[in-house]
Amino acid sequence: MSDSLPMSDRGLEMIAHRFKLLSEPTRLRLLQLLLTGEKNVNELVEHIGTTQANVSKHLGILCTGGLITRRRAGTSSYYNIADDSLERLCDIVCVSLQSRGSADLEVLHTGNHQTEE
Repeated sequence: MSDSLPMSDRGLEMIAHRFKLLSEPTRLRLLQLLLTGEKNVNELVEHIGTTQANVSKHLGILCTGGLITRRRAGTSSYYNIADDSLERLCDIVCVSLQSRGSADLEVLHTGNHQTEE
């Protein structure tokens, strides 16, 4: 952001919207799975551990926001990352949290997570 300062109010609103899309843990879980490759809804539901309706709702939000794409094949829909900057952004945030200490590092790598509807 510093290279493009001062930014217009509309530009700041667009950035805030992008961060809002990334502010929900279920959406972050979906993106984390999609960073490993294209998946269909059933695969995502299986890994996320929530309902198909909840996964579909969040996938719709991510699609509308331009972060992922949907490809239809027969009766199935397949989802993929649309914005290559997501992986870099996640890496930046994770490295930042890791540098804060081992307590944050432990939280980042735990297999235990709670899902929100």
